[in-house]
Amino acid sequence: MKISKRSQEIQPSATMKSSAQAKKMIANGIDVINLGIGEPDFETPKNIEQAAIEAIKGGKASFYTPSAGLPELRTAVANRTSQDYGLNNLRAENIAITTGAKMALYSVFQTILDPGDEVLLPEPYWVSYSEQIKLAGGVPVPVVVGDSFKATPADLDKYLTAKTVALVLNSPANPTGVIYDQAELSALNSWTKQHDLMVVTDDIYGQLTYNGATFTSIAQLSEQLDPRIIIINGASKTYSMTGWRMGYVVADAELISKISAFLSHATGNPTAVSQYALEAALSGDQSQVEVMRQAFETRLNTIYPLLTDIPGFRLPIKPKGAFYLFPDVSEALKLSGIKTTGELVSRLLNEAHVSLVDGTAFGVDNHVRISYATDLDSLKTAMARINTFMVQFKD
Repeated sequence: MKISKRSQEIQPSATMKSSAQAKKMIANGIDVINLGIGEPDFETPKNIEQAAIEAIKGGKASFYTPSAGLPELRTAVANRTSQDYGLNNLRAENIAITTGAKMALYSVFQTILDPGDEVLLPEPYWVSYSEQIKLAGGVPVPVVVGDSFKATPADLDKYLTAKTVALVLNSPANPTGVIYDQAELSALNSWTKQHDLMVVTDDIYGQLTYNGATFTSIAQLSEQLDPRIIIINGASKTYSMTGWRMGYVVADAELISKISAFLSHATGNPTAVSQYALEAALSGDQSQVEVMRQAFETRLNTIYPLLTDIPGFRLPIKPKGAFYLFPDVSEALKLSGIKTTGELVSRLLNEAHVSLVDGTAFGVDNHVRISYATDLDSLKTAMARINTFMVQFKD
């Protein structure tokens, strides 16, 4: 059997692997609390489900659609993005609908990168960015940043080369929950313009901000979308539609035409019924989005102090968005005598029955990622279990 060098070099998704291990244990009757996956625990809002049912009953879900999505859905995305971002030049031609936001990112990297092109990734970064860049023949370049977990032009300067073509931004960020403010984004925008770099801005958590924090996208710094800037978004987090696999790219029309051509050979078209569901999500009642946002805010405010009380877990800056905590566990390793975060995560799973993700998967040592996209009672129980596990090492 021949396996390509490219495939041999790709690492499986650490978050998916962690969740799969937890689910296997749960299936075997073990009471595991799975905090390893970024999946809202809410059911998709009823109006969205109903739109899908009506599309099926009406026979609209049975056939191929254009490779970049239904024209009416592309228009709905353009309208929603224009309204939310204050951009006045978006049309259906600026939108490509994809099978999840992960596919949106994959299609972008396949379209903008040539072999050897370098992409700047501020650490920590979502696990799939680096692997997708490699699959496109590009070179992911991790950028070490300060304790704020936010890149500055001074940070990026250290990694800029003649081969650099793009910067990936994610705000609110996975795994840290930090948010870039307008001044920070303005500085990054000026720096990328100076060096003629593209910016891929992953805005998937833009609707999930807490305690008075606000979201600004780098794409909002002008009234028209800059051709250098590519917006990634989708339905999974905002509308609790992870299983529907609906994402989209917002970009210059010429780039979208190339992405559409790529998608025509990669997926053919996004799942038809999910497209009708996404159109309802974007165009319909948005009240459930706020209900879910408030629930996440309550969870954050409840478990943050519980987490910081755990011996050896340090998180001095409270997250402002997304639904993750990314504590430093250096002291926990010293206290317990456990050598690596991987071993800590494994022992927490097998002994405390709490599933987390090793922070090394996100490019940073001595951290773990905790998702609070599950019910509050389970979160409080999980914090108590982790605390009990760590307290044993204090004696």
